[in-house]
Amino acid sequence: MSAVAQPGYGSTTIDRPMVPASPSAVSWGAIFGGAAAAAALSLILLLLGAALGLSSVSPWSTEGIDASSFGVASIIWITFMQLAASGMGGYLAGRLRTKWVSTHTDEVYFRDTAHGFLAWCVATLATAALLTSVVGAIIGGGVRAGATAVGETASAAVTSTTVGSTVGSTAGETAGDDGSMTYFVDSLFRANDETSRDNLERPPEESAASSAEVARIFANGIRTGSLPDRDVRYVGQVVARRTDLTQEEAERRVQEAFTSLQTTLDEAETAARAAADEAREASAYAALWLFISLLIGAFIASWMATFGGRQRDL
Repeated sequence: MSAVAQPGYGSTTIDRPMVPASPSAVSWGAIFGGAAAAAALSLILLLLGAALGLSSVSPWSTEGIDASSFGVASIIWITFMQLAASGMGGYLAGRLRTKWVSTHTDEVYFRDTAHGFLAWCVATLATAALLTSVVGAIIGGGVRAGATAVGETASAAVTSTTVGSTVGSTAGETAGDDGSMTYFVDSLFRANDETSRDNLERPPEESAASSAEVARIFANGIRTGSLPDRDVRYVGQVVARRTDLTQEEAERRVQEAFTSLQTTLDEAETAARAAADEAREASAYAALWLFISLLIGAFIASWMATFGGRQRDL
């Protein structure tokens, strides 16, 4: 107990109990309250940004925004999201904390800064955990769909080599393949003017078997990088029997078809490598700007906590 003079009443004194010191300088209730507000606001702004971003991108070249503008807009939105959510969470963490009595001003400033930073840490961890589960599936669905479509388009010709060699194992599968390998194999057996009578009368099983064999020969040539002369002569004989071409013309057609197939696969591989390199660069830039935005969020949360703490102590 202590005797404190009551203002305006002369020497009259009243007994007031001493305020016990707080056992901890951390107000976890204020920290978790600010973190919950920051995480909720981050979620709302992230969903809004994803909706606006996905709606602004169009597959048509004359509509929507281009990729560079979309990237800049995403960076600006992520930064704004961090500023708004972290500022709100830090302010609440500073405003809701308990009032520290008999504490130096510098210590109060440090504690408010720490409260804002801890609220930002908790909110960031909670948001990251949520994004990797439910929200990540919602937001990443459209992006993964587009990336899958691009990847399938770029690797279609490369995949056709494996498909062609696998399809060549049976006659029925070869006839049903729509890949590049089957296309070039079928182009070998086209007659100049009209299909020869021998080719028309040839049993379908025999035609499918020869096509499958040529597909396997082409697949081996693609794997080794060249088509041996003996394979060129043999495939030329098969083509000559099924068309109205001479042996020389058939071998020339075989060489042209194989060269075209190689060129198609090389172009597809180059496109796939370019797409992978662009994706790698985009991921690096995204990670860098996300790191910068998180640092900005940590600073804003700490600063706003000191502002909220000053208003709390008024």
